[in-house]
Amino acid sequence: MKKIEAIIKPFKLDEVKEALQDVGLQGITVIEAKGFGRQKGHTELYRGAEYVVDFLPKVKLEIVLADSQVEAAVEAIRKSAQTGRIGDGKIFVSGIEDAIRIRTGETGSDAI
Repeated sequence: MKKIEAIIKPFKLDEVKEALQDVGLQGITVIEAKGFGRQKGHTELYRGAEYVVDFLPKVKLEIVLADSQVEAAVEAIRKSAQTGRIGDGKIFVSGIEDAIRIRTGETGSDAI
């Protein structure tokens, strides 16, 4: 099993969700986040005063899935989240040792 963590722009969430459903994924966790990478935030003008916005709004997706689904899921996220501009985000893939469904006690792939 693998865990995909993807940091994307908030307005791309619906497109990414639909793309993941199209490749057969059902479960997804969405977390509102703030952060910055190479774009280093931006400057805004408020009531005549200029200030720096260091942390930009982002959305973090977490998906645990079978190894066989990883490539399709990563490609679906990449294509649907891409705008071609700086700050599109990142995708991280890591291994998962075990998963347990609390309601039934199922473990491993059966739990996801």
